[in-house]
Amino acid sequence: MRLAAVMIAASAAGLSSTAASVPGAVSVYHTKPFLTSDTTQFGALIEGAAVDKDGNFYAVHYGDNKAAIGKAFSSQCSLFEDKASPNSWFNGIRFNVDKRGIQEAYLADVVNHRVVRLRDVGKNGKFAHSETLCQNSGILQPNDLAIAHKTGRIFLSGMRFKPDSVIGDGDLWTCDSSGKATKLGEFYRTNGVEVSPDEKTLYLSEAINKGGEVVSNKILAFDLDSKAGKISNRRVFVDFASLDGTASNDVDGMRADVDGNLYVARWGSGKVAKISPKGKLLAYFQLSNIKEVTNLELAGPKGKDLFVVGACVDDPSKGCVERFVGNKSQGRAFANLQKKN
Repeated sequence: MRLAAVMIAASAAGLSSTAASVPGAVSVYHTKPFLTSDTTQFGALIEGAAVDKDGNFYAVHYGDNKAAIGKAFSSQCSLFEDKASPNSWFNGIRFNVDKRGIQEAYLADVVNHRVVRLRDVGKNGKFAHSETLCQNSGILQPNDLAIAHKTGRIFLSGMRFKPDSVIGDGDLWTCDSSGKATKLGEFYRTNGVEVSPDEKTLYLSEAINKGGEVVSNKILAFDLDSKAGKISNRRVFVDFASLDGTASNDVDGMRADVDGNLYVARWGSGKVAKISPKGKLLAYFQLSNIKEVTNLELAGPKGKDLFVVGACVDDPSKGCVERFVGNKSQGRAFANLQKKN
């Protein structure tokens, strides 16, 4: 959500390609356009990539409306529009299956410092009820969301974009199933957040600006107690300065697969990086018409297709979606929804 953060501070199906080998045994794969500037119904602030239990893929800024989310796969349609609070600005989306076996969704509302819960899907596929699950004026945004499915606990990241970053320009909060919001820490600019498949590790991106330039991008790792909502043993999981020399490209959304690999959106580079559980760079996914990559998700019928979103290069007023078919590992979110379903 770097594009949206800067603004706040200032106020058809794709097919897989053959991998090409590059130095360091890192493979490069090429995504294919799925929604183009001619076919998309999403606006430039497309973000919040998410998958439901059926493998459908969703994103925010549907119909060029910051208070609306929509389905992008298997077909485009509106899922929810916050008419009660039209000033809402949704960014992150996560799906869950409640104790009744009914699907619900959580939305990160950047402007109102809250997480919205959508409940009770009707026959038309839309949610019948919306409510504020947790809210706190001390939350910087939130920007992105991650969920520990075993406990239903949500983790929220957010940022304040300034020319010179300081501790406190990023934060991490958690929201439990009762709606209690608890602050877990302050950082430099935080953005992407994700939980490992065994729910014992939490990943959080951290970036630093100096003199108006982005000079550092790292992914931090913490030991996670998802039941208690506590983190410990902070460490650097990846430093992009030493990993591949891309410290100036922000980390945006992050998603894990069932094998513990992280798929990381690299804003401004037109790439997604795939990183092993040990912090080794495994592959790049090169996009054809998205440079400002905001988020991604593993979705589709088997939960293995990589969908990537961001503003279209050929028309930055619109949001594009690209797809890679042929990924071998199922997404963590999709797999957990199958278990709970």
